[in-house]
Amino acid sequence: MRVIRGRAASVEADRAVTRALADDVRETGEAVVRVWTPHRQVAFGRRDARAEGYERAKRAAEARGFPPYERSVGGRAVAYTGHTLAFVRVEPVADLRKGTDERYDRIVRELRGAFAQLGVDAYEGEPTDAFCPGAHSLSVEGAGKVVGVAQRVAKGAAQVAGIAVVRDHAEVAEVLESVYEALDVPFDASTVGSVAAAGGPPDSETVGRAVESALVGDRESSVEELR
Repeated sequence: MRVIRGRAASVEADRAVTRALADDVRETGEAVVRVWTPHRQVAFGRRDARAEGYERAKRAAEARGFPPYERSVGGRAVAYTGHTLAFVRVEPVADLRKGTDERYDRIVRELRGAFAQLGVDAYEGEPTDAFCPGAHSLSVEGAGKVVGVAQRVAKGAAQVAGIAVVRDHAEVAEVLESVYEALDVPFDASTVGSVAAAGGPPDSETVGRAVESALVGDRESSVEELR
């Protein structure tokens, strides 16, 4: 399994790295894991881009110092502060119709194990009106939603990806409150949690390595650093 570390020089270049991983997996048949801290931004989903208030939402993000971008994987808008983690595991698949639930169950189990090692007891689920709502989120009792997970399967490769709020949950909540209001999407800012708020480490590298290790598991891996 390949492990990719680091981020590219810009949001566009960084996204190109992740897009290329799916092509690599299709060509080589070798799975890949990437865990990193994307550049500061609000990443909008395709449903957001079709909403009547999309332009207002982008202006609201920009006004708070979060450049807006549209992403192809995932649901509603998410915010990256520069300390927020993104993760993805891309694996080859022979049948696009099989394995979706199993991949979700596996990554949720692995992420819960990673957080447990960091002293954070996360459960599968989320509060009402959480950011980027989804059935496979991870939350912490009394601290809010910490992780959102999504999946995309196409042309022989399955991408299971997500976001983990390490710290800065108040800043994430503030920008998303204005963004979701513009999009007319229900959102309760108090539901945004973080690893740090749940008693875990506030350091993105520490949390990232724990997540990376969990996603790799016991498979032999080679590490590549982005330059």
